[in-house]
Amino acid sequence: MSVRAKPFFWECLKSLSCVAAMLAAMTAATPHASAEDVHVAVAANFSEVIDALKPIYKAKAGHELIISVGSTGKLYAQIVHGAPFEVLLAADQARPKKLVDEGHAVKGSRFTYALGQVVLWSADPKRISDDPATTLRASDISAIAIANPTLAPYGFAAKQALERMGLWSELSSKIATGENIGQTFSMVASGNAQVGFVAKSYALSPRNKEPGSIWVVPKDYYDPIRQDAVLLKAGASNAAAKEFLTFLRGPEARAVIEKYGYAFE
Repeated sequence: MSVRAKPFFWECLKSLSCVAAMLAAMTAATPHASAEDVHVAVAANFSEVIDALKPIYKAKAGHELIISVGSTGKLYAQIVHGAPFEVLLAADQARPKKLVDEGHAVKGSRFTYALGQVVLWSADPKRISDDPATTLRASDISAIAIANPTLAPYGFAAKQALERMGLWSELSSKIATGENIGQTFSMVASGNAQVGFVAKSYALSPRNKEPGSIWVVPKDYYDPIRQDAVLLKAGASNAAAKEFLTFLRGPEARAVIEKYGYAFE
């Protein structure tokens, strides 16, 4: 500060209007100083929900969500290999827990943000009968879509359901595997598979123009799909990332999540 500027500065401090003007000018110079991006890795089954939550969070907190979607298994591998994600919304509990145990995520930040549900779905409104086993055994069924059981928790749940029904071995030659639940849904929606085990959220999505036919798989046919969120090490110093996780547990977010076919504990 120059000697000449000092008298003005001190005189200005004596005037409330002058101080107010200075503060307004400083604020105008940096209008987005408090806004931050949050890089969020999102399990494929939750992609439409995060799209719905994104503008709500921005309007509420002023922060932008930068979304990357994939199977939980692949997202985990990317994080381990240094991908700069700050938050993970997984489709299971195992990978978030591993990330904490391996030092890639912040201890104490993990929580279950939704319970996933599995349905048998077809774009054909007459395809699925009251007896799903008969539907799956039909001679004109050439492909039954499920997500990769190794990479995607919904795929593992689909395999468990088929085993519970006593059909896994019998129908294994007809199983068509998608990389993630989004790809699996697309296989059925496009007609490449006549039926598929998908996330209930996809079948109920407003974007789904073909409601088709559906059978909600009983919850005791597969292990509970507890979907955990966790703050990753890259986001440990990002206040916006922490704010987003708080928002995810709040009533506004939960109302949207429930609308898309998820449950809560």
